[in-house]
Amino acid sequence: MRYDRVVSAALPFAKRTLANGLDVIVHEDHHVPVVAVNIWYHVGSKDERPGSTGFAHLFEHLMFEGSEHHHAGYFQPLQQAGGLVNGSTNTDRTNYWEVVPTSALELALWMESDRMGYLLPAVTSERFETQRDVVLNERRQNYENRPYGMAMMALLAALFPPGHPYHWMTIGDAADLRAMRLEDVHAFFRAYYHPANASLALAGDIDSARAFALAEQYFGDLPAGERPPHVTASASLAREARTMLEDRVEMPRLYMAWHSPAMFDEGDAEMDLVGDLLGSGKTSRLYKTLVYDQRLALDVSAYQNSRELSSFFLLAVTAAPGQSLTDIATVVDSELQRLAEDGPTVAEMERAAAQVESHFLYRLQSVGGFGGKSDQLNAYNVLRGNPAYFAEDLERYRRATPDGVRDTARRVLRFDRRVLLSVVPRGQQALALSGSELVPVA
Repeated sequence: MRYDRVVSAALPFAKRTLANGLDVIVHEDHHVPVVAVNIWYHVGSKDERPGSTGFAHLFEHLMFEGSEHHHAGYFQPLQQAGGLVNGSTNTDRTNYWEVVPTSALELALWMESDRMGYLLPAVTSERFETQRDVVLNERRQNYENRPYGMAMMALLAALFPPGHPYHWMTIGDAADLRAMRLEDVHAFFRAYYHPANASLALAGDIDSARAFALAEQYFGDLPAGERPPHVTASASLAREARTMLEDRVEMPRLYMAWHSPAMFDEGDAEMDLVGDLLGSGKTSRLYKTLVYDQRLALDVSAYQNSRELSSFFLLAVTAAPGQSLTDIATVVDSELQRLAEDGPTVAEMERAAAQVESHFLYRLQSVGGFGGKSDQLNAYNVLRGNPAYFAEDLERYRRATPDGVRDTARRVLRFDRRVLLSVVPRGQQALALSGSELVPVA
């Protein structure tokens, strides 16, 4: 996919590993007097087990509530110092970050090191139960009581068998959350939240020598812990599966999902591009056909959900008033067949190239936050073992060709290897695709 645009993907850094196994990565950027502190733990919901889910996301909450030497919330002192603070959990990793004035760097490092090394004395039964209730309420608000909120749970359950680590949502099963015991929570922390399973990136207004010295000062004496075993799993579909979910919604929605290449594997970048040309923006194929031309749909989305063990490609279409999911499925299948036979046009590849390079450039605009330079360095270090992978990552998309995109779409988007989920208003199962089986989710 080489056209006239050329993007410089330089992201210089220095890296050292402390004796306890903590990777430390430093990127100098002296334009603004701020420093991003970014920590990734290589743990997510994939590291849980059936019947014991929700631990990784629970710790996203617990680790903001206080540690042994700062037995209070983590937001107030850092925000009072002028910093931004946040964190997140997904299937494959947990990250925490602060962007602080250079003068507050040591405060951020001290607080991060204290919760890495001394969190558990502050995780009392009362604090654990309070945060578990917060998570259960979050689950109700974001999934159980939100229109279409349970659709992803139904899709994951259909795509991945019960023992697969992607079978459940990162927030966890409600019954598992209620059954958690404090001793199990402590054991999960000891297994995953330690220097040997973590990566620290510092980016911004600091020189590398001082950054490494501060990392040693604040983290060097923490016990290493045992590096967790690598999780492996596989999944496949032997046929098309048609499922149905009743929900408190006004308009039916159709989801289509396929297994697709794992993050960074061959075909992963091509499926990203497939998602772009099918459902990204008003010029995409399915938006133009379903929403603009035929007025069958209100909205369309399509994207590659890249994950460490295996990915899935997801396509979703919300029906316009009075329109049929069957008619929508027919149009979608026709477009998928056309893509598999003819591939993308040169104009579509040029548009995709511009969007990809814009996205990569955007990630270089800030030192911190989600997707900033510190986050990128940690992502590539944790998931590829190479913080310098940024340029190679962009090169995956530059190497893509129309034939390669066509062949990957043909291989992945098979009609006999997918999950079709119809989400319909309660009491209106007749609106689902024919042959759909009602699935329970909780």
